[in-house]
Amino acid sequence: MSGDLTPPWIIKSKILVRIDVESNPSFGEDPYNRPLNRHIKLGVVNLDKPRGPTSHDVTSKVKSLLAAGKAGHGGTLDPAVSGVLPILLDDATKCAGVVMSGGKEYVCVMKLHGDVSDDELKDAIKMFTGEIYQLPPVRSSVARSVRVRTIYSIDLLERDGRYILMKVACSGGTYIRKLCYDMGLYLGVGAHMQELRRVRAGPFTENTAITLLDLYEAVENWKKNSNESMLREIIKPVEEAVKLMPKIYLLDSAVGAVCNGANLAVSGIAKLEDNVKKGKMVALMSLKGELVALGVSRMNSEEILEAEHGIAVDTERVIMEKGLYPPIWKHGERRIKQN
Repeated sequence: MSGDLTPPWIIKSKILVRIDVESNPSFGEDPYNRPLNRHIKLGVVNLDKPRGPTSHDVTSKVKSLLAAGKAGHGGTLDPAVSGVLPILLDDATKCAGVVMSGGKEYVCVMKLHGDVSDDELKDAIKMFTGEIYQLPPVRSSVARSVRVRTIYSIDLLERDGRYILMKVACSGGTYIRKLCYDMGLYLGVGAHMQELRRVRAGPFTENTAITLLDLYEAVENWKKNSNESMLREIIKPVEEAVKLMPKIYLLDSAVGAVCNGANLAVSGIAKLEDNVKKGKMVALMSLKGELVALGVSRMNSEEILEAEHGIAVDTERVIMEKGLYPPIWKHGERRIKQN
């Protein structure tokens, strides 16, 4: 077992204020009240994938229904597996990696190939909680090399002889099929995954997931009755995809520069969460709560608060379109505007 086994969705963060300032209402927009075309362009559909179709199949269907230019999903589910499949649209696809690498939760039926006692089963669960080594299955979409994955918890929900119903909370990229197989080896009787359903992918859960039929009805209601309400309820803003990420909030005067690809200087930061870590991915947000970009922090939270100058974050992926906030440079030189 390893150290902290707290799932990302349980971790609480605090806001640290560097400069107490408000955003200018003339710039930007409420991410939950964008014009519909931009709402779709920066949207995420939390789909409940049924058993049968592939993740690619349902992603293509969502893309077609919404006439999106691009669509990507937040982690493949095998055709026989159902559950939460976040589908990101157009500019929101830049955040697909964030969702894919986020924590996951599954409800699984594991079938043992022989008899084991309850104590032996509990011992195996304990052994496979924490950091584990996994070699992806032969039929997987990634290169077959040993990887370290984290199992936050395995909750034994029910047992009926050799059938084990359990809930697994794990880091992104964990193969539950392989977990069942390895637990069977450890127990000395063998085991396989009988059924699987994903109930969480990062911040998205089955409680708020919608079906393809729900989406179809919402699109029809929009096209035939010009009623956007159902569609707006189903399509979530991209900001929902980064809910579990450490966040840094930018001054209005820094947003335009970051949108043009500039790295974020300490002087452009208004506030930040206390879980920002050096070398880790962070979400750069406007003071209105808009997702501006994703980047890799050069400093920890404490260092950013104490620093007076220097680059705090290397900008990796710009999400916000240019022009919503004014630029802060001219002829290549940086111009700071006070709010």
